[in-house]
Amino acid sequence: MSGEVRPATSREESDARGLTVAEAQVRVDAWISRFEEGYWPPLTNLARLIEEVGELAREMNHRFGHKTKRSDEPEQDLAIELADILFVLIVIANEQGIDLGDALERVLEKYRTRDSDRWSPVTRDSDASGDG
Repeated sequence: MSGEVRPATSREESDARGLTVAEAQVRVDAWISRFEEGYWPPLTNLARLIEEVGELAREMNHRFGHKTKRSDEPEQDLAIELADILFVLIVIANEQGIDLGDALERVLEKYRTRDSDRWSPVTRDSDASGDG
């Protein structure tokens, strides 16, 4: 497999592979809309994002850095820490009326054009990689 991510073509594929960006935005909006308070103001959501990034940084430092965990500290789920960040990013995008799928397409194109010659491309020997 080349690592290529392709969009789901049916609801069943989407369920099996996870949410699309658009589906995630709809589901987060549905969750927030259940509550009278609705979306928090932008700077409050930015503070939430920074808090969540701090939690990820702490866990990464415990796992890969020099800071050891206290004996009474439970190990955190790295996937959940990343998903917490994604949730808050989606909240910010929704509150600001931003289509994250479109924004991601635009930024991928930016990286493709700006950085395509920045690093050495992967070369694969078909016999060594097992792909061919």
